Amino acid sequence: MTELKRTPLYEQHRRAGAKLIDFGGWEMPVQYAGVIEEHKAVRSKAGLFDVSHMGEVELKGKDSLAFLQYLLTNDVSRIQDNQIQYSPMCTSAGGVVDDLLVYRYSREHFLLVVNAANTDKDFAWMQAQAEGFEISLENRSGDFAQLALQGPWAEKILQKLTSMDLAQINYYWFKHGEVDGVLCLISRTGYTGEDGFEIYLPPEHAPRMWERILEVGGSEGVQPIGLGARDTLRFEARLPLYGNELGPDITPLEAGLGFFVKLEKDNFIGKEALSAQKEKGVPRKLVGLEMIERGIARSHYPLQKEGKEIGFITSGSFSPTLNKNIALGLIPPEYAQIGETLDVIIRGKAVKARIIPSLFYKRQG
Repeated sequence: MTELKRTPLYEQHRRAGAKLIDFGGWEMPVQYAGVIEEHKAVRSKAGLFDVSHMGEVELKGKDSLAFLQYLLTNDVSRIQDNQIQYSPMCTSAGGVVDDLLVYRYSREHFLLVVNAANTDKDFAWMQAQAEGFEISLENRSGDFAQLALQGPWAEKILQKLTSMDLAQINYYWFKHGEVDGVLCLISRTGYTGEDGFEIYLPPEHAPRMWERILEVGGSEGVQPIGLGARDTLRFEARLPLYGNELGPDITPLEAGLGFFVKLEKDNFIGKEALSAQKEKGVPRKLVGLEMIERGIARSHYPLQKEGKEIGFITSGSFSPTLNKNIALGLIPPEYAQIGETLDVIIRGKAVKARIIPSLFYKRQG
């Protein structure tokens, strides 16, 4: 049995009484006080997440921009220095290798943030595509710890620890500056559907930073948040999870991420397959579902219409914000009408669900 990796905050989680689980080879906190309480804390106040398991790849060299234009489906030439962009990274067949964030320092220097369980696979994939480009790639995942402070009070809490004016950092932009005396990269990004920041810092400073944020944010009700609530928060905001809404056999167009696929761009990996899919029409579409009958639709449960299997659930759970059981499912477009009813097969039993708009939650303002 392989030993699980631990983030620099493992002791903090243990002391806080977190329930720890194996998450993509990492021993991570799934919950502290409970998923529903933690979820509601992020929606109403603030929550602090340990996301140090995420992977970071540094890209340098004169062909850096050209390489990313070839590697990714989005148009990286549209972002400026200190701006961030989300993009799928596809195979030539149009399936998704991973989805990632691109941080631009300059035309010749980028930081790519990838999903934890995919770091080694992604790095190998990038190296395999790098032939002919004058670039260097370095897996720097071990050099960063990453904390995410999310929720309506996130800015007010973090501002107590820095002289930087956080209000000046726009959504999907980043700055370097000191937080509690430590030089950090601070980006206005997150995976919850709320406002907030992600803080990248040297691993040795992570435990104290974690404790300081919880300390100064106490009056605003900040809480440590586990992966359980991270999943329900991202799911309500329809943010995709690799392995659920995205994967090698699901294209970004099927997952409803066509906005991040710029087919007008010059050649990129997967362009031909994705162009053909767009022209023909996607074979499957991601839809939102609410359970009409009792039951929770879990990932990969089959979906049926009149006894015929037509697709499957990608994500599903009880929604603490909407107070009902909801899901996302991948089905042929001819069944994807709002109000249409389908059966979710839960432990061999058909349970009714209705198609609803899939953006279950959007924060005000």
